[in-house]
Amino acid sequence: MLTLHLVRHGRTVFNTERRLQGWCDSPLTADGLVGVRSTASHLATTRLDAAYTSPSGRTRTTAAEILAHHPGTPLVAVDGLKEMSFGDLEASPEDELFREIDARELFGSVLAGTHPGFPGGEPAHEYIERVVAAFETIERAHLDDEHVLVVSHGVTLAVYLRLVVGGDLEPLANASVSTVSVDRAGHRSALNVGFDPSGQGVSAGFEPAEDTTVVETPKP
Repeated sequence: MLTLHLVRHGRTVFNTERRLQGWCDSPLTADGLVGVRSTASHLATTRLDAAYTSPSGRTRTTAAEILAHHPGTPLVAVDGLKEMSFGDLEASPEDELFREIDARELFGSVLAGTHPGFPGGEPAHEYIERVVAAFETIERAHLDDEHVLVVSHGVTLAVYLRLVVGGDLEPLANASVSTVSVDRAGHRSALNVGFDPSGQGVSAGFEPAEDTTVVETPKP
């Protein structure tokens, strides 16, 4: 039985500033780093045989903090784990998008695969295909009794979790942990969704954060 430990990256500057953050990047805030370290402590005694991350700096920073408690665990960056591209809207204020459509409605259409994509970005169905392909590759590589860390993004993790739970999801908190088991036949079960050990809560489109002090992002 494979156990996947899915972690959303810690809170970032663009999260607190309510800017659209897909393929663009911004560093964790000091508060975000505190939250990630709480999550890292929560996972410190969990066996982690392998780890995967989106190539974004914010996920690499989050993964590095968690793996500081697991020095022998290899980390692999996977392009398919990137967040959805907002195209020409990257780094724009969220209000420019959400004044015309409710955030939950918009991301609901993304998760359903019906959103046509943002100008210069990727259609939702192509986004979902690459995310699902990335997770299926990880699953096939670790079907034995292994525990695997996956650090990614709020919407990207929701794409996969929607396959598991078969329905709508609440937005995932920064630095939250969701746990999924996968048996050798490929059957998935959610053991928990969106556990928030750090109490960071949800940001980016749903709730504001306050601390915008930044921390250094490790070089890839």
